[in-house]
Amino acid sequence: MASPTQYQWNRELERLVRETLASIRFGTVTLVVQDGRVIQVDKSEKIRLNKALHIDGSGI
Repeated sequence: MASPTQYQWNRELERLVRETLASIRFGTVTLVVQDGRVIQVDKSEKIRLNKALHIDGSGI
């Protein structure tokens, strides 16, 4: 396992994660790590519909 001083903190990654978190209301943000480094940030957003916007799919 790497020591905390072995990897430099990446401010650009921090900015990206903060912006991604701020851009969604419901969903998930996943960091993909390979060889101890973040190589990908995935965002999956949920869109919540209230009853007024509910779509009836019975005709589909």
